[in-house]
Amino acid sequence: MRVGITGHRGLGGDVAAFVRKELADVAATYDPAELVAVSCIADGPDTWWPDAVLARRGRIEVVIPAERYRAGLPDAHYADYDRLLAAATDTHYTGITDSTEQAHMAGSEILVGLVDELLAVWDGQPARGYGGTADVVAYAERVGVPVRVIWPDGVTRD
Repeated sequence: MRVGITGHRGLGGDVAAFVRKELADVAATYDPAELVAVSCIADGPDTWWPDAVLARRGRIEVVIPAERYRAGLPDAHYADYDRLLAAATDTHYTGITDSTEQAHMAGSEILVGLVDELLAVWDGQPARGYGGTADVVAYAERVGVPVRVIWPDGVTRD
């Protein structure tokens, strides 16, 4: 089973703890030999999901939205990014150089095309920029990929 991830970055505190637990619980429902996490490995849920799958001895595949994608991520995330990229059994590229909203959406579209299900760490609100979580969810729904939303009840993002 190939399960992708999209989600809000910059989550902290109780929300981050809730999401990490939920992702670990989802990973535990699958046979590790059959489970492949697909992620763009940004900071936040895009890292937490492949980590949960690797902890269960599943596999990961990575989608790189742009050649300069890593440079646009927080410096503190580089070690996790590099570690997950090295652990990937396959890596997919958009062919785009600059890390723009369009590149991020192109990467997400590739990701959605690779998976049987999409996990969305999403507050249900519209995207704050093109290629945001809401746009990825809408795309997955348009192409018929089932979406499982993970978000704590009653919580809103700042």
